Amino acid sequence: MRSNTGEKWLEQRIRKYGPVSKLSLFGNPSVFIHGQAANKLVFSGDGSALASSQTKSVRMVLGAQNLLELRGDDHKRVRGAMVSFLKAESLKQYVGKMDQEVRLHIQTHWKGKHEVQVLPLMKVLTFDIICTILFGVERGSSRRAKLVQYFQDMIQGIWAVPINLPFTRYNRSISSSSKVDDIVNDLIAEKRAQLQHGAGGPRDLITSLVDMNNSQAISDGEIIDNIKLVMTAGHDTSSVVITLVMRLLSNQPSVCAAVLKEQEDIAKSKSEGETLTWEDLGKMKYTWRVAQETMRMFPPIFGGFRNALKDIEFEGYLIPKGWQVISLLLHHHLQIHEGSSICSVSAHGFLLVLGSACCFRYSGLRD
Repeated sequence: MRSNTGEKWLEQRIRKYGPVSKLSLFGNPSVFIHGQAANKLVFSGDGSALASSQTKSVRMVLGAQNLLELRGDDHKRVRGAMVSFLKAESLKQYVGKMDQEVRLHIQTHWKGKHEVQVLPLMKVLTFDIICTILFGVERGSSRRAKLVQYFQDMIQGIWAVPINLPFTRYNRSISSSSKVDDIVNDLIAEKRAQLQHGAGGPRDLITSLVDMNNSQAISDGEIIDNIKLVMTAGHDTSSVVITLVMRLLSNQPSVCAAVLKEQEDIAKSKSEGETLTWEDLGKMKYTWRVAQETMRMFPPIFGGFRNALKDIEFEGYLIPKGWQVISLLLHHHLQIHEGSSICSVSAHGFLLVLGSACCFRYSGLRD
């Protein structure tokens, strides 16, 4: 994973052993499944056979009360609390703030530069937005600077071998996770005090969860663990997708021109200094299709982990109860049905979906 060759390794494994194979991962007996039948098993079940379960390193770094580990009523309760903030109606009020963060980022890191490294800068941008929306921590504060450092150290050990020895990547990650806990715990206390004094204005995620905590809908420990989960999930996935979009657009001048025109048309409708609104985002239809196609071709999430709650029969094999089930989200060799409304812009397969009638069928790995 450090060398970013996980996809190649899995492709070789599938060619050698087929779509079902067993292995030991992080010390756990595991089965790797792949293909249409695997997707159906993982995503269309009722939860009685498979449950979300992460590796020990993920669980120890992010906490045992994060959504990926909770089940049943606890999962529904915490998920409901999170969704109440992350739904569109709540996020509309933050579009302007996100626009301000992007503008300041471009002025600081891009303007006047002949060459930039996109991925590191996208990680800076996404973390700045996370600090604003999730924590309500403004730029320039020492707390924000500490969060950046602790968070970067924390995520380094998420996929490390979970052996907690001094000076190891995993040990540093656990230590940094504890420091993030302390900062979030302090923020919870501050947000609770502000609520008690009737502070108004737009709410960040922590404030919303603390308000629910007052009605015992979610505990402080659950708030802390799920804040770390949202930080981690939103940081890498968003920065990777934005980077890939920019990379693909740089190789496709006609598509880039269409995206640019759409953005310029929206910009012309705004007065000087006026920020974007939720309605403006709704006008970015072509841009959104580019992003969707990028995520289809290159899913930002590598794969998923499940735990077998009972013995499962799959494709003639028996997956024993308690085994870890690993499914791959990367997919290639998509066949396009006749009648699809698409525009092929690259021999390498960067396809922009320009019509809702487009239908794809999986047909295996690329050669």
